[in-house]
Formats: sequence, structure tokens, C-alpha cells
Amino acid sequence: MSLRTDQIHSETSHDSHIQGLDLFQRQIFTRFHDLSVVDPNELLSISWINKLLDAFTACHEDFQVILTSNKALLSKPPSDRLATEFFDRSIKAMDIFNATRDGLETIRVWQKHLEIVLSALDSKQRMIGEGHFRRARKALMDLALVMLDDKETGSVLSQRHRSFGRKGKDHIRRSSGHSRSLSWSVSHSWSASKQLQSIASNLVPPRTNEIASTNGIALLVFSMSFVLMFVLWALVASIPCQDRGVQILFTIPRNFSWSTPLFLLQSRILDESKKRDRRNSSGLLKEIYQIEKLVNQITELVDSAQFPLSEEMKEEVKEKVQELSLVCEVCKNGLDPLERRLREVFRKVMNCRTGGLELLGKATET
Repeated sequence: MSLRTDQIHSETSHDSHIQGLDLFQRQIFTRFHDLSVVDPNELLSISWINKLLDAFTACHEDFQVILTSNKALLSKPPSDRLATEFFDRSIKAMDIFNATRDGLETIRVWQKHLEIVLSALDSKQRMIGEGHFRRARKALMDLALVMLDDKETGSVLSQRHRSFGRKGKDHIRRSSGHSRSLSWSVSHSWSASKQLQSIASNLVPPRTNEIASTNGIALLVFSMSFVLMFVLWALVASIPCQDRGVQILFTIPRNFSWSTPLFLLQSRILDESKKRDRRNSSGLLKEIYQIEKLVNQITELVDSAQFPLSEEMKEEVKEKVQELSLVCEVCKNGLDPLERRLREVFRKVMNCRTGGLELLGKATET
């Protein structure tokens, strides 16, 4: 999706652009620049994902304000078609927000097994014996089976997917013959990777004449669409969800004012996926990596333990259990706020789509 030089000039020099377009693009740069230069220890953490959603929400709200302020332009072709395409992408986005919410529930399932491990190997106990290790081993084996199932199916809870749109209720899944979701649930054959690829496949930078003929609406819609796709890609890469993956074929258009931070972020996330065998991980979320690493280390310790335990073994088990306890505490405190944030973003995207389609409908009637 490379851009020609004349497209870049059109981005900044066309006098008839809608008001606020240039500021909108600068704000995208600023918000994602801050995300792109974070310390490696913060990248892809729960707190970083929250900041990513904050940046997306701010951009999306600015986008919605500009659309609402230019109702007349939206009724004219090709602006009406471009807006409709964006709202179609929003449907696919809501599916992914739902799937990533289920991914958070998956991590909560892991935590239940981890709590048993922590309880069994609690260093505050007067003495840890073979019975404690057997209990921990059983919990670790159960966890390994659950995590293996997650990698194969995308989510242990995919059989009862819940939607942000219908709070607190489980919904009947579509039959496996359906490959497309309508955001209220996803079918067994639904794929986060294919959904992302579908969004990316028809996301083409606007040409100079299209930008001019729409007074910049084409540039506005493309910029927001690309930000939407990028954020969805980062979520799918980070959080367990049905048929996730990071190797989605899309190229950052290098010549937009907001290109540099997105390109840097994409490079850092892809590099992270190649390190430490994280390509086979359940997700690139920092806390997931820490859990997987510590579970492997504790499993090796439990399997190799000989009784009575040596002082060295006791200290090593104590150290790893404390590290795991800290990670579990971060998840315990962070998953609920992150789920609420995902729910808020889902509803903002849904409301923008509903309001936008109403605008287009009224314009057509008049």
C-alpha cells in the first residue's frame, strides 16, 4: 500500500480540506508516538494495552466529531461509499473486541489453576511435603492441558461466547457452517486472523483526485480505518482469541504524517513475536509470557524434586512461586479494568456506526 509523492502533497496542501483534518492526523502521530517509545518492559503489558485503547478512543472520538460536522459531504459520492465501507469494518471490529474479551476470560481460567499451585507451594507453610508437590503437579498438568487447548481452538470458552452488546448473557452459537459473525457471537469456524486479513485486504490509500473530490473525507476515513485495523491487530497478537496470529499481510503506508510511530510499533511487536519462542505462545501480552515462563520453570522444579528437599531447592521454589504470585496479582488487578475498557470501546464503535448509518440514511431520504 505504497503512496505516490503527489498523494503526500495532497495530504497537506489542499485548501479545501475539511476543518480539523490536519490536526486529526497530527493527533494520531502524537498518541501513537508515545506508545511506540515505551520501555521494553512496558510494551505489550496490560497497562500498555489500556493506553493503546485510550489512544484509539481519542482518535475515534475526534473522527466522529469531524464526520458529524460534515454531514452534507457524507451524502455525496464517493464519500457516502467510503463511510459505508468504514461502518462495515466496524462490524468486523466488534467481532474482534468480543473475541479478545473472551481471551481475558481465558486468562482468568488459567489463574484458577495457578491459585492452586500458589496455595500448595506457599512458603508461609511450616513444611512443604510430597503431598503439596503432588497437588501442585496436578494443577500444573491441568493448566498445561487447558493452555494446549487454548492454542488449538483459540479459547476454552469459545463454545459460549458472550458479547458486549448483551450484557451478562450467554448466547447460542451459530452452526459451524457459518463463517461470518454479526458481533453477537462468533461461529466455530470464525477466525481472528481471517477477520483482520479481510479488513486489511480492501484498505487502500486514497488517490489525489479522490481526496480532492471528497474535500479530504477520503483521507480522514482511510486514516481512521488504518488506525482501527492496527489496534485490532495488536489486540489479536497480544490476547488469546480464536485463531489468532501476528503474521497478517499489511504494510504501513510510509508517507503519511502518522506512519512513523505505527511502523515502529509494528516492528517492535513483530520482533517480540520472534523472541523466546513467543510465536508459539498463547499471546504476546507481557503477563502471558511471564506466566508461561514461570509455569515451565516451576513444573521442572516439581518434577525433579526429591525428598527431603534440599535448602537450595526450597529457596528456588520459593523464589519462583513469589514471582508467579506477583504476576497473578497484576492480572487479578488489571483484567477487570481492561475488560471494562474493551466494553467501552466496543460500544463507542457500535454507537458511531449506528449514528453514521442514520446520517447516511437521512441524507439519502432528502
